[in-house]
Amino acid sequence: MECVLAEALLSQSRDPRALLAALCRGEASAERVETLRFLLQRLEDEAARGGGGAGPLPEAAREVAAGYLVPLLRGLRGRPGGGPDRRRVLRAAGAALRSCARLAGDPQLAATLAEEALRDLLAAGPAPGAEAAVEVLAAVGPCLRPREDRPLLERVARAALGLALGADGPGAGAGAGAGRAEDAAALAAGRLLPALGQCGGAALRAVWGGLVAAGAPSGPGRVGPQLLVLSALAERLLPEPGAGRGPRAREEGPDARRCWRFWRTVQAGLAQAQDALTRRRARYLLQRAVEVSAELGAPCTCGPQEGTGPSLFWWSEKKKDELLKFWENYILIMETLEGNQIHVIKPVLPKLKSLFEYAVSEEDGCWLFHPSWHMCIYKRMFESENKILTKEGVIHFLELYETKILPFSPEFSEFIIGPLMDALSESSLYIRSPGQLIGSGSPLGLKLQKFLVTYVSLLPEEIKSIFLLKFIQKMTSRHWCGIPILFLSKALANVPRYKALGVDGLLALRDVLQCTMITHQILLRGAAQCYLLQTAMNLVDVEKVSLSDISTFLMSLRQEESLRRGTSLWTELCDWLRVNESRFRHASACSSIGLPETSSLNAYVKNLVQECIKSPSWEREDHFMPDWFEAKLVAMMVLLAVDVEGMKSQYSEKRRTQNVLRIFLDPLLESLMKFGTNAYMPLLKTDRCLQLLLKLLHTCMLKGSSTQDDEVFTLLQSFVLSTTESVSEFILRRLTMNELSSVSDLDRCHLYLMVLTELINLHLKVGWKRGNPIWRVISPLKNASIQHLQELDSGQDPTLARQIQRVVSMAALAMVCEAIDQKPELQLDSLDAGPTERFLSSLPLNCTLQKPHAEKQSSSFEESSASQGWGKIVAQYIHDQWICLSFLLRKYHTLIPASEGEVLEPILPAIQMPVRTLQAALEALTVLPSDQVLPVFRCMKILVPKLLTSSEALCVESFDTAWKIISALSNTQLIFWSNLKAFVQFVFDTKVLTIAAKIKGQAYFKIKEIMYKIIEMSAIKTGVFNTLISYCCKSWIVSASDVPQVSLSSAKNYSELVLEACIFGTVFRRDQRLIQDVQTYIENLGHDCAANMVIENTKREDHYVRICAVKFLCLLHGSNVSHKLFMEDLAIKLLDKDDLVSKCRTRYYVNSQQHRVKNRIWQTLLVLFPSFDQNFLNRIIDKIFQAGFINNQASIKYFIEWIIILILHKFPQFLLKFWDCFSYGEENLKTSICTFLSVLSHLDIITQNIPEKKPILKQALIIVLQWCFNHNFSIRLYALVALKKIWSMCKTLNMEEFDALTSVIESSLNEVENMPGAGNAKKNWQRIQEHFFFATFHPLQDYCLETIFYIFPRLSGLVEDEWIAIGKFTRFTDIPLDAGFQWYLSPTHLCELKPGDWAQQDIGSHSGEADSQSEWTDVQKKIIPWKNSAPDLDLEVVFQDRVARLGKSISRLIVVASLIDKPTNLGGLCRTCEVFGASALIVDSLQCVRDKQFQSLSVSAEQWLPLVEVKPPQLIDFLQQKKAEGYTVIGVEQTAKSVDLTQYSFPERSLLLLGNEREGIPANLIQELDVCVEIPQQGIIRSLNVHVSGALLIWEYTRQQLLRHEDTES
Repeated sequence: MECVLAEALLSQSRDPRALLAALCRGEASAERVETLRFLLQRLEDEAARGGGGAGPLPEAAREVAAGYLVPLLRGLRGRPGGGPDRRRVLRAAGAALRSCARLAGDPQLAATLAEEALRDLLAAGPAPGAEAAVEVLAAVGPCLRPREDRPLLERVARAALGLALGADGPGAGAGAGAGRAEDAAALAAGRLLPALGQCGGAALRAVWGGLVAAGAPSGPGRVGPQLLVLSALAERLLPEPGAGRGPRAREEGPDARRCWRFWRTVQAGLAQAQDALTRRRARYLLQRAVEVSAELGAPCTCGPQEGTGPSLFWWSEKKKDELLKFWENYILIMETLEGNQIHVIKPVLPKLKSLFEYAVSEEDGCWLFHPSWHMCIYKRMFESENKILTKEGVIHFLELYETKILPFSPEFSEFIIGPLMDALSESSLYIRSPGQLIGSGSPLGLKLQKFLVTYVSLLPEEIKSIFLLKFIQKMTSRHWCGIPILFLSKALANVPRYKALGVDGLLALRDVLQCTMITHQILLRGAAQCYLLQTAMNLVDVEKVSLSDISTFLMSLRQEESLRRGTSLWTELCDWLRVNESRFRHASACSSIGLPETSSLNAYVKNLVQECIKSPSWEREDHFMPDWFEAKLVAMMVLLAVDVEGMKSQYSEKRRTQNVLRIFLDPLLESLMKFGTNAYMPLLKTDRCLQLLLKLLHTCMLKGSSTQDDEVFTLLQSFVLSTTESVSEFILRRLTMNELSSVSDLDRCHLYLMVLTELINLHLKVGWKRGNPIWRVISPLKNASIQHLQELDSGQDPTLARQIQRVVSMAALAMVCEAIDQKPELQLDSLDAGPTERFLSSLPLNCTLQKPHAEKQSSSFEESSASQGWGKIVAQYIHDQWICLSFLLRKYHTLIPASEGEVLEPILPAIQMPVRTLQAALEALTVLPSDQVLPVFRCMKILVPKLLTSSEALCVESFDTAWKIISALSNTQLIFWSNLKAFVQFVFDTKVLTIAAKIKGQAYFKIKEIMYKIIEMSAIKTGVFNTLISYCCKSWIVSASDVPQVSLSSAKNYSELVLEACIFGTVFRRDQRLIQDVQTYIENLGHDCAANMVIENTKREDHYVRICAVKFLCLLHGSNVSHKLFMEDLAIKLLDKDDLVSKCRTRYYVNSQQHRVKNRIWQTLLVLFPSFDQNFLNRIIDKIFQAGFINNQASIKYFIEWIIILILHKFPQFLLKFWDCFSYGEENLKTSICTFLSVLSHLDIITQNIPEKKPILKQALIIVLQWCFNHNFSIRLYALVALKKIWSMCKTLNMEEFDALTSVIESSLNEVENMPGAGNAKKNWQRIQEHFFFATFHPLQDYCLETIFYIFPRLSGLVEDEWIAIGKFTRFTDIPLDAGFQWYLSPTHLCELKPGDWAQQDIGSHSGEADSQSEWTDVQKKIIPWKNSAPDLDLEVVFQDRVARLGKSISRLIVVASLIDKPTNLGGLCRTCEVFGASALIVDSLQCVRDKQFQSLSVSAEQWLPLVEVKPPQLIDFLQQKKAEGYTVIGVEQTAKSVDLTQYSFPERSLLLLGNEREGIPANLIQELDVCVEIPQQGIIRSLNVHVSGALLIWEYTRQQLLRHEDTES
């Protein structure tokens, strides 16, 4: 077209100047400039052929260049935007300018134009003018002279490179738009640099020098531009194969293969580039370098930057085949990874292992290839968006050392500490494998442990310490989730003992411990701490650390989560200290707490105690109380040292332990003994002594240690008891003698009261005596506190000292009330109301403390009140008031009237005026912070039942206010559970529930509203419903034992609660399920993980909700009328719920929420069955049979069949109704007949107690024989199973009535048993006979909780979340079952079975003739009893028969689309198949033709094309059948061995298998393919739409068949 236009112009006028002048006039449109370019190029061609070059043409060219094109290009600089037209003008003007420069024949013109353009480029930067300048330089650059213009070429090259890289070149940092800068950079790299590369070595060397300069940018953000430049210059930077072997061929250009920066850039592009185009450029450069090396054959080596180690790239002609194989596999893997589809990548992963085999020399075990190449592959996998691919990459890397020992490489270690650990931070990688049992551990976690142990053991000795320290420091570099930090810690703990870590390592481990505290999962946190302590014991070099370092590190552990006395971890730590006691570093400097260092543990601990109780002279007396850190540290180290000493002397006299403990504690005990007599003892010393005393007791008594037989605790107890009198007198004096007068003294008050409480507990353990010192303190403390409170109420000026004393007195009074309430032995007065009770009852509730005046106060008050806040002090004061009041209400609860009008002169106002008290409680809830409301809830628990009848509105308001507090606390872990428990106890108190149900007022409906809100909250906060159902069931059980006849009258009104509990269970998100799996794994470790011994199992799993409800139901007895009514009401509600779920969605998926709910419903009905009598069954039997007619999943069908069998066994009179079930219309029975036939297969159990069995057998045989005629294979199969059972019973009873049918039945059954071959029919007959429901299951003997809740769900394919192990029933002790309860374990072998591959299939009402013919055509004659000679049907015959009826031509192409989900794709494929005459389209469900989206694309093609339904699980059998018929199975997929579509010849009998839209063809089906065909692509995107891919192959098949048909005819 261009030549025609140029010829037409020249034919009009042979004067080129006139033509050029005409074109240079007028508006410079894209068309005009392109026409000018065509003409100039035509003139240039003629001049080259000798038709010009002299005369006016050169001058005309100069005029066009200087007078038109250069001004035009400059003018475009200032023109914003312009879009495609602007680019067309630029491109055309540049090409025209190149022709002008050549036509002019003046080298100086090109140089002049280049100089001007370079100035413009340097001035413009990335602005719009840069593009114009780049176009000029690209046009005239090839015209520059290599020698004469060398400086200019070099300057242009440097400017172009700077622009392309976006570095410190022209325009860097300019404010122009990023898009315009990218366009200019791309133009410079894509046009200008390749043009300069043609100008000779000077420009090329300048570009190459800029690329490899030491200061060249090499970050991830620069990789893309660098690769863009390198790929644009690839042909110039790499040797030219075939251009001659002489040195002159490449002497001017560099060889990029020999530069390490080139290969590092390529590797960065392969591994780090975010965009596919950059990665493709990197692969191109690698492939091009390999091709060039193979063609040249000359040796080539490029070492790493460091100068040592394996080469980054090398070539040897001797190793050509191995090298080509290595790089071919390498590039194949990198290209495959672009697909991001795991089923495509998995077959290629074995090639990755072969890369390691190539890379390591078998002779000397050294790396032949630099390991960084392998790391690039793993980096790509780790950074994939597909987490499955990331997991495969991580597992593949961790498995490297399982089969091959690789040489050490620093890059390997850096990769582990860098990208590998970054990938391991993703929690989802630790999900257990499909089919793996819950709690069996993460496969990746176990592989990580094995890998780390192996890798560290193989490291050189001088590297191990450095590697381990960096590994641990990497763990501190980010906020890890609980699961990754757990498995990393466990892997570290299993590394063999090695002296690797010093103080830095210990500090790093302490920082990791801080990382573990972030997770809210306490068990995960505790387990990680245990493993990190084991890591420290295994890896710390004790000669490099001191005991002070160790003790500080131990303080980073939480004793309530990991390190407690009595655990195996504590014992392990003691043994480690014993073995290394004399090896710890001895430092002359003092420790962190001011102690001189010593290597002896006993001396160190003794110094610790002495230092702890010593008060430095420079500390001020009025300062805050000391921090608890030192007391915790000293207490822990004392007990550790004592236990270490006990290990040494376990075979000698035990008095040694007593002596050691006495030596340690002598300074403390001596000081404590002086408390009562030495009034001038420094305050900080007393604080520290009491802190240490308290921490010693707490550490010694923590769970995990058996205090009964603990010699250390006994000794400590005796020592502390000896100081009781002195300590208690000191505390009494401090609390009652106005010695506490500042805000900081409130912390001391708290300390004193805690010590006093512990002393009370100790005396109660050894036996309470009235004369003991504690007894002599409690009464004076109570009286003094009351006296102080009475005096301070006299209206005196509220000074700080008086207000503080008021708070202290109330706190002391609250402590006394709590102690008396919990320990009746401390009851000081009779039940009559004395002065104490009258005072407490008359306290002004919620009275806030007036903030004291600050005029006369010291700066200490200002500082203290500012730091703590007066509001917090007031809240504590009110909190203590309500503690005293709750004590009073519990003591005199019988005196609380139902209304206030009954008492004229109240002696105890708070007791006898309950309405006022409850109103005050509501006010307190609005005043107090959430962590202080517990005593208010306890008071409301006592008041609400008394007032619910008379003051219902006030009670409802209390429910509402309390619930708002609870719902606001749902994200607060520390105080939520205790508050929730108290809330449930007062709102769902049995008395409250009974009264509310009786009056059926607002309270009743409010309680139910709160109940459903709690259940709703449970969906997002596991364990909330557990608290509610456990409390209600326990309270109902207690009331049941008290009042047998009316025990469950209130429970019946709240049966919805039990109903919701029976069907409760949220479908967890994947991350929640992962956390539960890992927690179960830790629990299964038992004593091996100390966290299990320390952290109490709260039983907050969702399973425990159902377990609680089921165990509660198991305690009910049908003989009790109220129990019976409750269970019957619950059963009816369960059946209604089942009906509702069935109606809301007629078809539901396996393991969906609907499936799980229905499954739980029928499990509960089975549990309730023993309490059903005949009268009740008469009411519900129709509903049970109706449930059998519904389209259900297999697990639900088993339960329905089981309960029907039990009903018919216990009440045979329902058999008449059962026979009627077989008389429904065929449309109804299509979805249910298999259920009722399965019941008949257990006819021997049903008739077990019936004397006359023959009538029943006769009726059963008649019914079963009718269903043996059915056209559906599954129905016939179930009928045969039932027939076999019934006929064996008939033969046993010698029933002569059926002699005429004997031969027919026997021959049919024998035919089925002995059918030849290995087809589907024989397999399915064997499977169904071996199925657990027919072969092993016994409906009576297997009736137990284990079968219902664990065995059946496991065998019927339910997800593991629904399996409730029987061990959980026994561990849940909140609801104890009777000792004689026998329903736990199954006595048969059912529990030993594994899930089979047969499951009951519902035959949907949409299944028609096509279904039965497509799936079971090859087995029909073998399962129809009366047609022993039916002919085989062939699928192809069916297709051809339909085609003949349609009257159209047909091919032998079958298109299988069963894996495709979207109706639009299926509709388009249906239309394509019909147009090109495919013989059939195979789909997942024939229901798809009803979809409107399908119909809109198929445009009625489904009416003219055979559609066959084959489910994805049946595809393997279908493909194998088609193979046997001579079909070639072709997959449309990109694989390692796929064939290009343009190279493939389709057989006539072709079966085309199309993959899923997202996942493609599954790996198990790829193995069934005869060939994989892929469509050649040129673009970046890796895949086509599945309908488009299918259409291309269908057309290619049709095209080839048409050509063959034409050849045959010719």
